[in-house]
Amino acid sequence: MARTATMRLLELMVLKEDIAKVIEYIGKAKCFQFDTDLDEIKSSVSNSFKDTFDKLQLVRNFLGIQDVEDYDDDFALPSEQDEIRANTILDSIDDLKKRESQAAEEKKRIDDAYKEALSFSNLKVPYSQLDHLSFLSLRIGKIDPKVYEELAFAVGTRGIVIPLGEDKSKILAASSKKGRFALDSELKKYGFVALEIPENFKGIPDDVLASMQIEAAKVKETLDSIQEERKNFADTHKDEVISLLRHYSIGMQVQAIQNKLESTQLVYRITGWIPLSQSRDFMNDLDELTEGRIAIRQFNPNEVPAVKSGREKVPVKLNHGKIVGNFDRMVFSYGAPLYGTIDPTPFVAFFFTLLFGLMFGDAGQGLVFLILGILMTTGVIKKFPVLGAGFGPVFVCIGISSTIMGILTGEFFGNGQILEPVSKFLKGLFGVTSHGPILHLMPSASSIDKLFYFLLFTMGIGFIINSVGLVINIINNFSLGRIGKAIFSKTGICGTIFFWYVVFIAIKVFFLKSPIFIYDWIILGICLLGIFFSEPLTRLVEGHHPVLENGLVATIVEGVVELLEVVSSYLSNSVSFLRVGAFALAHAVLGYIIFTMTSLIQSNGGIGGTAGSIAVSIFGNLLVIVLEGMIVAIQVVRLQYYEFFSKFFTETGKEFEPFEFKYK
Repeated sequence: MARTATMRLLELMVLKEDIAKVIEYIGKAKCFQFDTDLDEIKSSVSNSFKDTFDKLQLVRNFLGIQDVEDYDDDFALPSEQDEIRANTILDSIDDLKKRESQAAEEKKRIDDAYKEALSFSNLKVPYSQLDHLSFLSLRIGKIDPKVYEELAFAVGTRGIVIPLGEDKSKILAASSKKGRFALDSELKKYGFVALEIPENFKGIPDDVLASMQIEAAKVKETLDSIQEERKNFADTHKDEVISLLRHYSIGMQVQAIQNKLESTQLVYRITGWIPLSQSRDFMNDLDELTEGRIAIRQFNPNEVPAVKSGREKVPVKLNHGKIVGNFDRMVFSYGAPLYGTIDPTPFVAFFFTLLFGLMFGDAGQGLVFLILGILMTTGVIKKFPVLGAGFGPVFVCIGISSTIMGILTGEFFGNGQILEPVSKFLKGLFGVTSHGPILHLMPSASSIDKLFYFLLFTMGIGFIINSVGLVINIINNFSLGRIGKAIFSKTGICGTIFFWYVVFIAIKVFFLKSPIFIYDWIILGICLLGIFFSEPLTRLVEGHHPVLENGLVATIVEGVVELLEVVSSYLSNSVSFLRVGAFALAHAVLGYIIFTMTSLIQSNGGIGGTAGSIAVSIFGNLLVIVLEGMIVAIQVVRLQYYEFFSKFFTETGKEFEPFEFKYK
């Protein structure tokens, strides 16, 4: 039987000058799990790469460049050239942001002033009174054209200065009421001379409005030009920005790990786990990378004090092919096996596929799962609504098993007639000429006995699954040196023999019509006696003292509880598999209902009857595929968790999670 992958603990002593490239190699190799807790972040330690990465992300957002999810084939630590490129881009964007912000503010001020002035353009009151009617303070006058630029800069964000002529000798200055004193002060510094406005002049002069409109158009043109510059910058620097983000993402992760390692001024110490099958190449590559400036020590798990004392568990890695490997998550979602024990994943893959097919037998619906699985496996479907596209092989497996079961039951999208020629051909190969499907699941007077045998068959499947779990538990306990548990526990040899012998007696009595003999009771009694005294016998075999740790009374109470539990658990574990037959029957009934409804609607005739029957068939089968498919999958997972895993998953291990770089 396949066991978990053999692991080794490596200790690396790395010089300070090599530590960054060593960590980079480890992240790219994806086969080394740090023994250091990488989740503990030293917030007090700065990370210059992260600072640059965050700034580049702001640049990416500013330029409207879509982010990526992962690395390309050419990713590495940032080089000196990358630093120059990054600083150049950051400086350019800072300048672009500043100019765009200034232009946007300038445009807003002029637009606000123009709208304010425009609202008074037709106001028939003396101009001298406008200052009292508006929140806007206006000043119209003359200055030396040579100081116009200096005046506009000095006023800054506190107001606006607009030339009223081409020579800029006449200007309009505007500010809010709060800013009018600061505006008057600046105007006075630059020799501003107010124009005399006639007493009878009403409204705002047309040339003032025109000048303000022209100025607004100029500022808008400047802002549009800057925004076009930003778009062009994004188009020309898109790949460069993304490349830098990837490099600095690596850099910040390397620096973060470096900050968490044990170190002196010159040397860093790295410890971690790696599969034995990859350790030799890993060490050779590190030796070449550092040109021999690295010290590496390798330890067996039983040489590690923390492992021997039980304070640390060896990470568990499962080695499988592509198909079986896709069932790993079902195992790890329950718990990781202990290191050195039997890998249950191949059994999970087989039992899941078998049980799903038995409960969801329809050739047409099975083909839907098969096609979905192929599309997910080949990458045509990148993401499934519920599961990731990585579960494609699982869909392929359940699609094949459902299709085979559908051929046996004669169902094709609920139709029991389409596959009749196939059933006739297959039965003819064995010399059978009877009418109907190979396996009858629909209840009828002539098929009750066959349905009964099918239910017994599902209980037989349950017996096999329970037995495999028990055998795995016995082997695991012997491997871990737990001799007492392997022999005397309810899932050890005593419990297993009791379970098997009860099934043997049931078959002998009900099918072979044989009586129960005295030796049968003796065998069962010995097994139950071992289970009753499992705790003291285990302590005795394993050399623990005292044997009766909690006294005789407590031992007797524990023994009674163990006997009650072993009888009830094995009974429930066996009966539980009747649900497989129940769901298979329910699926057949649902298919029959859909087929009957389709036939009734089609019997009305005409285009409406045909269209209605097609709609009912499509909707009904879609409903069965989605809803019943989910329910059946949940039931299969439940059977594996409670009836199979519970036999040997008495203690869980730690999943092997090698370090790898993650862009986000």
